[in-house]
Amino acid sequence: MAQKVLVFGDIGIDDTVGLIYSYFNDEIDVVGVVADYGNISREKAIANVHYIRNLYNIAEEIEVFGGAEIPMTGETPVYFPEIHGEYGLGPIIPPEVEDGEIIENFFGIIDIIEKYQGELLIVNTGRLTSLATMFILYSERMLNVKGFYIMGGAFWVPGNVTAVSEANFHGDPIAAQIVLKCAHNLTIIPLNVTSEAIATPRMVDYIDRVGDTKIIKSLLDYYYSFYKKRNPTIQGSPLHDVLTLMATIHEDMLGYRKLPVQIVQGQNGVARGQSIADIRPYANNEETEMKKLHRIAFELDYKIFYTNFMTVMTGQRFE
Repeated sequence: MAQKVLVFGDIGIDDTVGLIYSYFNDEIDVVGVVADYGNISREKAIANVHYIRNLYNIAEEIEVFGGAEIPMTGETPVYFPEIHGEYGLGPIIPPEVEDGEIIENFFGIIDIIEKYQGELLIVNTGRLTSLATMFILYSERMLNVKGFYIMGGAFWVPGNVTAVSEANFHGDPIAAQIVLKCAHNLTIIPLNVTSEAIATPRMVDYIDRVGDTKIIKSLLDYYYSFYKKRNPTIQGSPLHDVLTLMATIHEDMLGYRKLPVQIVQGQNGVARGQSIADIRPYANNEETEMKKLHRIAFELDYKIFYTNFMTVMTGQRFE
């Protein structure tokens, strides 16, 4: 039976590739998407999900909800068109979505959680504002979720917004801390492993040639162009959000440690949004805010990642 997944994301390039990967993977059943601000505005994120649903003729299978528009810090969001394109799909401009197509009722999200209680995983691939709001409003109902996978953080590796901070935690550190404090059975997929989940141009060209993935090449060529300018040594596009979705069904692909984590707060400064894991052997015995343990991915088996990604996206068997 396919794993039921509810996605919270800002639906830029890597979120979109993750949704397409899930569509082609019979082991993952995305039952809904909560579209948030992040790399693009909420309105553009919603339009992108509708575009993908229509492109692959799956409009009736996935419910779409409008999530948060601004972070809990109250700041005006900063978008990143140079990374994901003006509309979040690289060079692609999706059709606008009519107001009537936007569901803003969080009760609908609760309905999904109740429908699949005990079976549903929530995967958060963007800022954590909407997910944190769910814990604030419906803490008891959230206990019906089987577990949570979040793409976020950077532990003893460089960040991608500041020297130490990753974008999803940096964008709303308040929300990130709430989720880490409230969520049970939480798995963090940080830059430590997502930066290694690379799709090379050769892989993308092959997928485009033999698969039925439609827009994958346009998306990942655009993505790679940005990363190549920023880091000329990079070998391909990092699939941050694909890896996070993939982790829900491939326990053997990642190596984990369970550690207490806290998120640095504050409006400004290099440390804002930094994820700090306490590795002191005696820390778990202390009554501190960091006492709750979370599973963090630190090692990636690239062969498993490569084999699964290429098999799913091409429909061919890779070994």
